Amino acid sequence: MARDLSDPGPGLLEFFTERHLATLTTLRPDGTPHVVPVGVTYDAATRTARVITSGTSAKARHVRDGQSRVAVCQVDGARWATLEGAAVVRDDAASVADAVARYARRYKQPRENPARVVIEIAVDRILGNA
Repeated sequence: MARDLSDPGPGLLEFFTERHLATLTTLRPDGTPHVVPVGVTYDAATRTARVITSGTSAKARHVRDGQSRVAVCQVDGARWATLEGAAVVRDDAASVADAVARYARRYKQPRENPARVVIEIAVDRILGNA
């Protein structure tokens, strides 16, 4: 049963430190969902989720084009959590470097990508069973 987790608790926070991929859902200009697998990090202190990607990716383009409401969902068996919020694309060196460092801590050092950007999600709803 899904529950709104305004105070997610330690179980969910730990879930977002384990090595799991997630899906990111953005909206195409026609309103249909675009769902892709991603690595995601979550900072509970600032309620910010981050996804690194190429600046030319469809997900970055959708957010830049004004389809800023997104959801990122992580699943492991019966445990799952969805982070929802408004997203922005950041391409400044400091934001990208911070997101890459967070990604490397959770997953592994990503390959070099000079076109890399970060999609930052201001999480305003957390649903799950983790």
